[in-house]
Amino acid sequence: MDENERLTLMTTFERKYSESYVNICGIDEAGRGPLAGPVVAAAVILPTGHLIPGVNDSKKLTEKKREKLFDVIMEEALAVGVGISDHKVIDEINILQATYRAMREAIDSLSVKPDLLLCDAVEIPDVDIPQVPIVKGDAKSLSIAAASIIAKVTRDRMMRDFDEEYPGYGFAGHKGYGTKAHYAAIEKLGISPIHRYTFLQKRIDSGKLIIPEA
Repeated sequence: MDENERLTLMTTFERKYSESYVNICGIDEAGRGPLAGPVVAAAVILPTGHLIPGVNDSKKLTEKKREKLFDVIMEEALAVGVGISDHKVIDEINILQATYRAMREAIDSLSVKPDLLLCDAVEIPDVDIPQVPIVKGDAKSLSIAAASIIAKVTRDRMMRDFDEEYPGYGFAGHKGYGTKAHYAAIEKLGISPIHRYTFLQKRIDSGKLIIPEA
C-alpha cells in the first residue's frame, strides 16, 4: 500500500460524515499512564479532503518524525486546540475525569467550532457536540492521528522542561512512565513535585516512598 492509499484509508470516517458535517474534529490524548506529569489532550480540525503525508498514530512514529509533523499540522490544520490537566488535577478527580477535562478544554480552545467529534475509543461527557467513538481511532482516522501527534509532542516537550527543573529523575527519557530506572530514581530522590501520588499510593503505603514535606 502506497502512502496516498494509506492516507485515503485513514480518511474513511471523515469522508463518511462529510456530507452531514463540515468541521470534523479529531480528539486524542497523551499521558494517561505515566507516574508523573500532566495528561494532554488535543483537538484537530483538518480542511475537508486535506491529506498530510506521514501522519499516523503517534506511537508508530519516531520522536523526530512527530516533531516535524507537529509543525506541519499546526500550519495546515483549520484549527488546533490543546487542553492540559496537571498532576494535581489527576490526583484530585482521577485520571479518567482529568482526561475528559483536558479534552473539553482542547475543544473549547479551538478557533473554529467543530460540528462533529471523532474520538479515540471514548465518548466525552458534558459536550454538546455529536461524537463518534472509534476503537483504535488514532490508527484509523487522520484527524485523530493528527491530534495524537499534537498531544504527544506537547507533552514530551513539557516533560523535557521538567527534566531540567527536576534533574535526576530522567523525565526527558521515560517521559514519566514507570520504568525501572524511574522507580529507582524515585526511591533514591523521593517523590518530585510533579508526581501523581494516586499512581504511587501502594508504594507510599508500603513505606517504600516518602512524601516530601510541603
